[in-house]
Amino acid sequence: MHKRQLIFAFVSILFTASVLTAQSDWKARVADSMPLLGHRNWILIVDSAYPLQSSPGVETIETNASHLDVLQYVLGAVNNSIHVRPLITMDSELPYVPDDDAPGASAYRSQINRILSDYKIESIPHEKVISTIDEASKQFHVLVLKTTMTIPYSSVFIRLDCKYWSADAEKRMRARMR
Repeated sequence: MHKRQLIFAFVSILFTASVLTAQSDWKARVADSMPLLGHRNWILIVDSAYPLQSSPGVETIETNASHLDVLQYVLGAVNNSIHVRPLITMDSELPYVPDDDAPGASAYRSQINRILSDYKIESIPHEKVISTIDEASKQFHVLVLKTTMTIPYSSVFIRLDCKYWSADAEKRMRARMR
C-alpha cells in the first residue's frame, strides 16, 4: 500500500506541475507578446471548441484556465501597456443562448457584462467575426487563447488599437493633409 501512495503522490505532483507550467506558459506568452503587438493585431479569448485555425498569422495556445481569468489577465496586460488599447467584439448569438441548452449561459452573460462594463462592445455574427479574423491574420498576428469554457458563442475578440493616437486624431490629421 505504501508503494501505491508514493506513486499516487508522484503522479499528483507531476500533474500539478504540468498544470502550473501550462498556466504560467500562456501568461508568459501574453507578457512576451505585448510589446510586439500593435494596432490591427488581435487577442482572442475563446471557448474550448474554438477551431484551430490554419492561417500562418494565427498562434493558438491552450491555457487550461478559466475563460474569465484569462480575459481579466489579458485586459490587465493590454490596459497596462503604453501603446495599445482593446476594442472588444463578441458574438451576436450569445444573448440568445438559453440555459436549457447551455447551462450557465445566463450567469456567464452577467459576469461578462460586469467585467466589460467599461468597454464598448461590438456585437457581430460569429461567422463574420471568424471571417474578419481570418482576413486580418493574412497580414497581422492573431493570438488565440483557448480556455476551459463550454458555453457556445462566449468568445471575446480583442482587436488592438493605438492607445496614444485616436481615430479622431487620425481624421483631423487626414483632413489637414488634404
